[in-house]
Amino acid sequence: MDSLDFRLINEFQRDFPLEAQPFAEIAWRLCADEETVLAALQRLQAGGVVSRVGAVFAPRRVGASTLAALAAPPERLEEIAARVSGRPEVNHNYEREHRYNLWFVVTARDEVHLAEALTAIEHNTGCRVISLPLEHEFYIDLGFDLAGVCKAPCSTRRIEPGDLRELSAQEQKLMGALQHGLDLAPRPFARLGEQADLDEAEVISTLKRWRGEGIIKRFGVVVRHHELGYTANAMVVWDLPDDEVERVGGLLAAAPEVTLCYRRRRHAPEWPYNLFCMIHGRARGEVEAAAASLRERLGLSQVPHAVLFSRRRFKQRGAHYIPLAEPAHG
Repeated sequence: MDSLDFRLINEFQRDFPLEAQPFAEIAWRLCADEETVLAALQRLQAGGVVSRVGAVFAPRRVGASTLAALAAPPERLEEIAARVSGRPEVNHNYEREHRYNLWFVVTARDEVHLAEALTAIEHNTGCRVISLPLEHEFYIDLGFDLAGVCKAPCSTRRIEPGDLRELSAQEQKLMGALQHGLDLAPRPFARLGEQADLDEAEVISTLKRWRGEGIIKRFGVVVRHHELGYTANAMVVWDLPDDEVERVGGLLAAAPEVTLCYRRRRHAPEWPYNLFCMIHGRARGEVEAAAASLRERLGLSQVPHAVLFSRRRFKQRGAHYIPLAEPAHG
């Protein structure tokens, strides 16, 4: 990609200006013009490198979510994956190398709707679903530093019932519109306001407040790692004593190889693992070497673990907590 494309997706995954004409501000910072920036983002989005420009919501701050898995018979995998991906509550759906071969993230407005979605998936696929909700976030950034220079700071957070924020009806309407991402237009927050019955200034002030409260984890260009060349990724899971998880989770989160790290609830007896981390790389050997290095450096060689490489991506989009309908782009 050219230097403008590179800087757009590398520098504005987080540092996106929440102001009336954000693309004009980005253009000024890049010594370009607004029309060129918008055209570049439209091209990158059309090519699949950019998923959207918008908010990444912090898990389990609004609504409900979980990582879930099922063991699909190999001859039915594609059919079952299509059924799972067809659920509006599912935002990520991957095949991984394991007996539990289909892994998906489910989000809903609350725990009741989340449970209903999981039950519906079981009924529709004929496969038992294991649900592994997040319990402690050690490192969830979901950005990629293409220059390989730095890693975003760790922000550990234990998930507590009081973390959940009840949104007003007006806030729900704004979140529902924002889930699809910003329109790539000169005044995107004004367009967002038209969908949410708010004026431009109210939209911007609400987004700034959500970012300050931690409801929005980051706001900016959301990229797809596979299209950026990170074609190998593995979920490495560990079965640690409960009193060791926080210490080891902190060490893994600080490791440069790790792109995600969190504690999830075990699902005994099928799933004994309680600490998860993700490693992304440009080749399988690179990821295997990184996982082996982590085990050696952190003294985890004797800890029961599994490495689940991703095989296929069936679905990937942002979380939809509010079941509003299609984006009103225009």
